[in-house]
Parts: sequence; C-alpha cells; structure tokens
Amino acid sequence: MNEQEEKVIIVEGASDKQKVKEIVKEHVEIICTNGTISLTKLDEIIDPLLHRDVYVLVDADKAGEKLRKLFIREFPEAEHLYIDRMYKEVACAPGKHLASVLLSANIDVHAEYL
Repeated sequence: MNEQEEKVIIVEGASDKQKVKEIVKEHVEIICTNGTISLTKLDEIIDPLLHRDVYVLVDADKAGEKLRKLFIREFPEAEHLYIDRMYKEVACAPGKHLASVLLSANIDVHAEYL
C-alpha cells in the first residue's frame, strides 16, 4: 500500500475495478470482493482498513444490495456510493455518471469524465 492511499474503494468485480481506476485521478486503493463474500473473507478485507476512508461502490442489483447490507452491518464506518439503478452495474455505468458519484464523495476524477 502506498502511503498516499488513504482512500479505499470496494467494488464487486475486476471490470468494476478497471472502470473506476480509469476515472479516478488521485491515488486510491481499489479492492474487489469478487461478488458476495463470507464473513471470514469480509473480516480479512476490513481489518487493515479500519483507519482509512472506505467507500463501497457496488452494483444496483440483488447481489450488490446483499453485499452492501453485509458491509452496513459489519463495517458501518464505510461510506456507501450509489449508481443510478437504470445502469444496474458499475462497469456498465457511463463514465460521466460514475465520475459525478465519485466526485460527490470528494474523490478526485479526471476532468474528461465531467
């Protein structure tokens, strides 16, 4: 982990990670859960993140909501970011929409997405 990476964005899959990575301008760590995860796996993810700014950005579908509820229950300190339901998946959301969601959480994005 880079010392500058105070912020962490948690996404579901590799395509979500790639899409967010293209848009974000500042140094952030992006962690993939690879879908719904067990409590044990969640604890492994959460433990090193306790003193960092954590954002949960998951799909607007049944699996994403299940994962979000798990994070709300087990890691209430995390801030939740929401894409518009019409896009369903983070990876399918337009760059401009994702950029505005990220910017609303004070995450710096590349100007071409605004």
